[in-house]
Amino acid sequence: MSDIGAPYIGRSLRRREDRRLLTGRGQFIADLVLPRVLHAVLVRSPLAHARIRDVDLSRARAAPGVAMALNGADLLQMLPPVPEGQISLPRKWTTVIQHKFLNPQQPLLAYDKVRHVGEAVAIIAAETRDQAEDAAELVALDLEELPPVVDAEAGLRPDSPIVHDRFDTNLIGEFKVTRGDPDAAMARAPHRLKRRFYHHRYAAVPMECRGVVSAYDPRTDSATIWSSTQVVHWVRREAAALLGLPEAQVRCVALDVGGGFGGKGHVYPEDLLVTFLAHRLGRPVRWIEDRREHLMSATHSRDQWHDVEIGFDDDGHILAIRDDYLVDCGAWNPIGSGVAYNTAVHLTGPYKIENLAASGRIVVTNKVPNAPYRGAGRPEAAFAMERSIDLVARTLGLEPAEIRRRNMIPTEEMPYRVGIPYRDGEPIVYDSGDYPRALQKTLDAIGGVDGFRRRQAEARTDGRYLGLGIGCYIEGTGVGPFESAFVRIDPSAKVYVTCGAAPQGQGMATFFAQIVADLWKVKPEDVVLSFADTASIAIGFGTMASRSTVTAGAAMHQASAKLRDKVFAIAANLLECSPADLELREGGVGVVGVPGATLSLSRIAQASRPGWENPRPPGIDAALEEIAYCQPPTVTWSHAVHAAIVEVDPDTGRVTLENYAVTHDCGTVVNPMLVEGQIMGGAVQGLGGILGEAIAYDSNGQLLSGSLMDYALPIATDVPPMTLVHQHSPSPLNPLGVKGVGEGGAVAPPAAIANAVCDALAPSGIEINATPIRPEEIVRFLRPR
Repeated sequence: MSDIGAPYIGRSLRRREDRRLLTGRGQFIADLVLPRVLHAVLVRSPLAHARIRDVDLSRARAAPGVAMALNGADLLQMLPPVPEGQISLPRKWTTVIQHKFLNPQQPLLAYDKVRHVGEAVAIIAAETRDQAEDAAELVALDLEELPPVVDAEAGLRPDSPIVHDRFDTNLIGEFKVTRGDPDAAMARAPHRLKRRFYHHRYAAVPMECRGVVSAYDPRTDSATIWSSTQVVHWVRREAAALLGLPEAQVRCVALDVGGGFGGKGHVYPEDLLVTFLAHRLGRPVRWIEDRREHLMSATHSRDQWHDVEIGFDDDGHILAIRDDYLVDCGAWNPIGSGVAYNTAVHLTGPYKIENLAASGRIVVTNKVPNAPYRGAGRPEAAFAMERSIDLVARTLGLEPAEIRRRNMIPTEEMPYRVGIPYRDGEPIVYDSGDYPRALQKTLDAIGGVDGFRRRQAEARTDGRYLGLGIGCYIEGTGVGPFESAFVRIDPSAKVYVTCGAAPQGQGMATFFAQIVADLWKVKPEDVVLSFADTASIAIGFGTMASRSTVTAGAAMHQASAKLRDKVFAIAANLLECSPADLELREGGVGVVGVPGATLSLSRIAQASRPGWENPRPPGIDAALEEIAYCQPPTVTWSHAVHAAIVEVDPDTGRVTLENYAVTHDCGTVVNPMLVEGQIMGGAVQGLGGILGEAIAYDSNGQLLSGSLMDYALPIATDVPPMTLVHQHSPSPLNPLGVKGVGEGGAVAPPAAIANAVCDALAPSGIEINATPIRPEEIVRFLRPR
């Protein structure tokens, strides 16, 4: 019996992608091997900061199998320099925010200086990977070592080495954002508290590293690029400009992508280098990144220092907050101000704080460039805010959960105007949500605060240290400027949809099929989806910033609405009725109230074809297809509350997660199972960030965490039992009521776990205001002095 009449949105349908992937029929970038393909290898700098005297390729060029070897100086003769310019920011933002930005643009190959260990100085293409690697060993580097900048704060001192000589400063960005009168509010606050917080450097580290394959077709003067990327249209645009080709003659495809998390959300030099070589040589070229190369060249994230002052009254109401923070962006800044400004606008979280002053400074250092990774500036903000709230509670001798409750924005004040602009330039308005209810649901999920405090007291009598920590956050999701969708119905009655989104494991083929199935009253298996291919849709934006369900979903809704008018017009012509009398019905269109008067979508699609035998109503074009571009007015606001219960071993400093609970609100939930997977996956990445993962450099800028032996990813036994609670506050800003969910899970765990550890060790007075939590530091602090 058909269940087409029941909505598919809201159902936990199994991922339709999984059968193909789990039976070995996926195709990732390393699986793609073209005839006559050449293999590329990058020669990378062994020094963090050095002037390039020479990159001698003579022996490499003479090596067996080498087709081409180029250094940065060679490229300068072949291509114009990559232009440097101001970061593109919305005019609405630049007119209201005090700011100053410099934007050094990374060259495809370093030619004047190397600015971090792992920066590429040469590329070699050979018949085999082994031959390319052997030739790379023959490259002679003549580098004049310079003192490195490995600390952002030190990089601002007058005597600091300069990373980019032309700017004569390492400060490449700064801005200020203010709400209310923070100086006056701070001055009259009964209590003031100052702390420095540090959120350390770590990275996305997806299962699949990066990779690019490119081929040039001289017959059509066109290039095809296969890249493990989140932004196929951006790659195509940059490649077309590099090659001097129309965008219509450049195609970019992302095959199955084994994770991205933001780390693949911009164009890398390798995307363009491989494409240039393929065009130059007239043969396909392939570059596949290994893990060590990934850790020293793919972007890192986080790495922020926060100096926070918070003013509050005797009841714990926060009267003002001031945050002056530094962002260590590494040697280059591929995304610009996005991450740094995200931190400022997410700082106050779900709390009603009417006086705010936040200033961010972006500093270049001799490290791998910094760019978005799941959360993109929000975990840093949540850590500073949520640790501050626990410190306020400790100062006043009050329960941290109660301090949060007293400061949360009341439900009756939603939608709530924050009083500062988002990075799209629009005033921030929290569109919907019930923050106090989410807090209570989370506390209930871990057995309540009172029950935990009794258990904690009993444990302490037995010499055990249990702690409860809370982390709250809000997240702007579904940011513009746009996303596209194309919808076609063909005579097979299948609904074909493509869009600008690029999946990396989120389950897009499943949840977008659910959305489209409801829009057309068909089954999800009757929806055919195509992603991440510029040949399928000419204009698109990409997948990042928790935006695809909101923007691409709305674009599918808009395109379907336009197409439905055409479908109804043709059906009305065939049924000799008015379009207003029609409705979508189980894979077809029927007359309202007349069960037998139905035409299948297949029949309507056949009637839409051009030709003498398919007369259409006047003014109706042939073919059932429409394209739409969703241009969201501003972002939707997801939110969540996380709670962690930990046990700390005072002898070893080991932190064990006993229990974890999350109440999450992302508006309308399209597929609850997939949302839970996103939240759990993000939460595990967040706990990895606070308990193990860390990018480490020594004083010479040498990478100390260059393999997964040194970079401690969480494993299955590190993951605690998790209770997930859904809360639904549909957004009024899009027709589906959805909000983004991709990044949120990773935002709160560092704060929640740090608060839990501090709560467990509260009798000792320990404060953990820097990540990651290191067992040896806990032991050192607890050791009798």
